[in-house]
Amino acid sequence: MSDLSLTEAPPETAGPQASGLRHGRVGMGLGLGLATAYLSLLVLIPLGAVVWRARSDGWGEFWEDVTNRESWAALKLTLVAGLLVAVINVVMGTLIAWVLVRDKFFGKRLVDAVIDLPFALPTIVAGLVLLALYGPESPIGIDLAYKQSGVLVALLFVTLPFVVRTVQPVLEELDQEMEQAAASLGASNFTIFRRIILPNLYPAIAAGAALSFARAISEFGSTVLISGNLPFKTEVAAVSIYGQIQSDNTNAAAAVSTVLLVVALVVLALIDLLQRWAVRRG
Repeated sequence: MSDLSLTEAPPETAGPQASGLRHGRVGMGLGLGLATAYLSLLVLIPLGAVVWRARSDGWGEFWEDVTNRESWAALKLTLVAGLLVAVINVVMGTLIAWVLVRDKFFGKRLVDAVIDLPFALPTIVAGLVLLALYGPESPIGIDLAYKQSGVLVALLFVTLPFVVRTVQPVLEELDQEMEQAAASLGASNFTIFRRIILPNLYPAIAAGAALSFARAISEFGSTVLISGNLPFKTEVAAVSIYGQIQSDNTNAAAAVSTVLLVVALVVLALIDLLQRWAVRRG
């Protein structure tokens, strides 16, 4: 009897475990299906429709829509401004994150909260604020309205948090004992920053810069007022797309949108590679 009970025990104990595993797989499969369907309806299918519309008249027409003088000028301004914004944010965003983490001063919490204001503020309101401050009737005597410098300021405003918020947590978790050890060995502050701190910040800085660039090339609300939408001068790609749609030239709008989509996907791929690299570095 004891031998029989020993041989029959494993099936009895394994039965509930196997049933639980089957239910777990069903639940995971259902969750994956719902997530895929949701993402497809909101993201994949609309983006696919834009790309399909862009090439509906053939690749030759697509290339012509992208390279005509007005569209090309808007794309060039958008990409160049996006790169400048990313570079400026790398410097100033890292500096602001450093001040918030390493320095103590009155009003620090208020400054920390203000950093997130561009996330909460509607971009059209941001454009109105910038126009009131830097427009023809500027209270501080600086008129950036209808100029490329005004577009740059608007993009800097809406992308301010990205580098700050990616670098700040890395700085907070950075072990300062290494810095203290280097200082005790006679290393200067610049050497400590260059050899110890900066290498640890590289992934976060690069990710923040990439996010800043991606946001800048897609921005509409904050630029539409202060730029004046002057073709060949201050018209950014998002505003150009809106103008094409208003003119019932949907294919051209889709073509320019596809270019921005490809650029954004490349940037997101770079962010993913940077994150993987950071994980490998530990």
